[in-house]
Amino acid sequence: MTTTAVASVRAVTKTFGSHRALDGVSVEVRAGEMVALIGPSGSGKSTLLRAITGLAPIDRGAGAIDVFGVAVQRDGRVSGQVRKARARLGFVFQQFNLVGRLSLFTNTLLGALPRLPFWRGLLGAWPQTEKRRAMEALARVGVADYAGQRANTLSGGQQQRGAIARVLVQGAQAILADEPVASLDPVSARRVMELLVELNQRDGLGVIVTLHQVDYAIRYCDRVIALQEGKVVYDGPSKTLGRAKLIEIYGPEIEDAFWEGVAP
Repeated sequence: MTTTAVASVRAVTKTFGSHRALDGVSVEVRAGEMVALIGPSGSGKSTLLRAITGLAPIDRGAGAIDVFGVAVQRDGRVSGQVRKARARLGFVFQQFNLVGRLSLFTNTLLGALPRLPFWRGLLGAWPQTEKRRAMEALARVGVADYAGQRANTLSGGQQQRGAIARVLVQGAQAILADEPVASLDPVSARRVMELLVELNQRDGLGVIVTLHQVDYAIRYCDRVIALQEGKVVYDGPSKTLGRAKLIEIYGPEIEDAFWEGVAP
């Protein structure tokens, strides 16, 4: 795997009307890291992920974003190289983004589209090599038995694992996951987080995951970046993120949903 940073974000600001979603954010995520983005609702977590992929154009100014050394945004403009950068990033959404009427197998194969002629995807003329890759990916995430089922007949956890299989077929070198467990029951959420950890540790994929569940961030990610009102207010090891800092980030109400084992 490359040692180039998965994402390098420098002095990035993003405003929506009068609301500043990102305010001079600078972070760098290195290849092979597993990083949690946390913070209250509206703090800028999802906007930051979308900016990294070029889906949310940043404000004009000194801000810049690179992905694996390839320019994504400069001075408020999306780079002409953005598709090259996106090809190396797999995006996992909270609501799975599968095509409900298609089988899980076909949804997984859609990850191969960037490297195939358009007509093959349009006609469903998938090469045998890609079909094998899709089945291997579904087996890897534990849902191969459901390959022939329509996606909209599957549970949320099964769909989310299918979405991760699609990223594997894509051949992504890093995964950006935006609240991937927010819609899942606790057992399914744990399985998805464990799968992301496995892909990070065994395959060396960089992972950036936004989470509302702070305990998941601490349990599964080595590094935590916390945003508050569009600013980075913590960037460091998850094991040193204690109660005092969490209260500063979320307010005293965080105590009502606290768990044991967090540093004072």
